[in-house]
Amino acid sequence: MPASPNPLSDSDEDYLDLSWEMFGELCRALALKVERNYHPDIVVGIARAGAIPGAIVASILRVDFYSMKISRKDGDEQVRERPAVLSAAPVQARGSRVLLVDEIVTSGDTLRLALAAIRDIGPAEVQTATSFARVNGYKPDYFALATDSTIMFPWDRKIFQEDRLVTNPRYQRALEE
Repeated sequence: MPASPNPLSDSDEDYLDLSWEMFGELCRALALKVERNYHPDIVVGIARAGAIPGAIVASILRVDFYSMKISRKDGDEQVRERPAVLSAAPVQARGSRVLLVDEIVTSGDTLRLALAAIRDIGPAEVQTATSFARVNGYKPDYFALATDSTIMFPWDRKIFQEDRLVTNPRYQRALEE
């Protein structure tokens, strides 16, 4: 799926407008990549957004799904420089083969933090997977697609502001094309 340039931007930023169908196919492709080399007992999705591909991959692999919350945002939605663990790793990881899933990886900060939290539980083994990885960024063990485009996830196109569902301001200009 080609990324479309954003002619309204001063930069050469590209957007990849992801449909639910394409997202589903990417999750299927990710699950197939994992299944070829790794057979997890459980899947742990990094909430919020990593829980979505994590749950789908777990369903395809027919294993149990758990989540843990790691975020760069505090309770007031202020962005922190570094991510923080906001909920503990699931105890079900102890002695299990774990697949840790997030929606995208750039620097690897969130995945490394989640890996440390999972390893503290004492899994038999842990591997990482993401729907997207940056071309020159941190690479998980498995990923569906490498891109440097800004991903417009289908669940993130519209968000609540006050009491209304509105187009996400991050994508407003790209969607006006």
